[in-house]
Amino acid sequence: MDLITTFFNWRVLRDALPLLFEGLGVTVLLGLVSIVAGMVSGLLMALLRLYGIAPLRAAARVYIDVFRSIPLLVLLVLVYYALPFVGVRLSSFAAAATALSLVSCAYTAEIFRAGIEAIPKGQFEAAEAIGLGFLNTMRDVVLPQALRIVTPPLTSNCINVLKDTALASVVAMPDLLKQATQAQALAANPTPLIGAALLYLALLLPLVRLVGHFESRHREATR
Repeated sequence: MDLITTFFNWRVLRDALPLLFEGLGVTVLLGLVSIVAGMVSGLLMALLRLYGIAPLRAAARVYIDVFRSIPLLVLLVLVYYALPFVGVRLSSFAAAATALSLVSCAYTAEIFRAGIEAIPKGQFEAAEAIGLGFLNTMRDVVLPQALRIVTPPLTSNCINVLKDTALASVVAMPDLLKQATQAQALAANPTPLIGAALLYLALLLPLVRLVGHFESRHREATR
């Protein structure tokens, strides 16, 4: 059997495309849910670590260190297979979104923390001098500047979350990789896996280029 027939069989790919696109939709939805949840919770976690009372700062630091250290695959297995032993049963989608969001929160918190700490202290003092409270200072002065700094690493983190959605196949979620694996088994041909790889590439390559664009703009702005 030649290479083309083995890895680029058009008939097999055509038959598998409906499954692959269905899995791609699940992958994109899972990625978006996890990214949004991770960003919102990550910002709150960063603010707790920087400005919370001492016990909350310590708890935030522990959370960030733990969830940046634990492998995502291990966390997925714990959430999906271990929690039912204590009466908590999550669907495969909910389990995957929970695990991805927990890890994304930890990384996003560190990104936001670095961006906020990069803002000159004079900005805080000027906001205080004109009578702005903490929330208004963050909303109107600090976060708009911090977002410009953290956009490249935040975008990179979003790409990592989207790539990590492939691990959700271990909890029987019908994402792109899971559907490709099933199609490959039914056809006894690896072409669906090649098709899945191409779909991942089509999804993620523009985002990778976007990160490069943001980084170039940031370098030009800081010269």
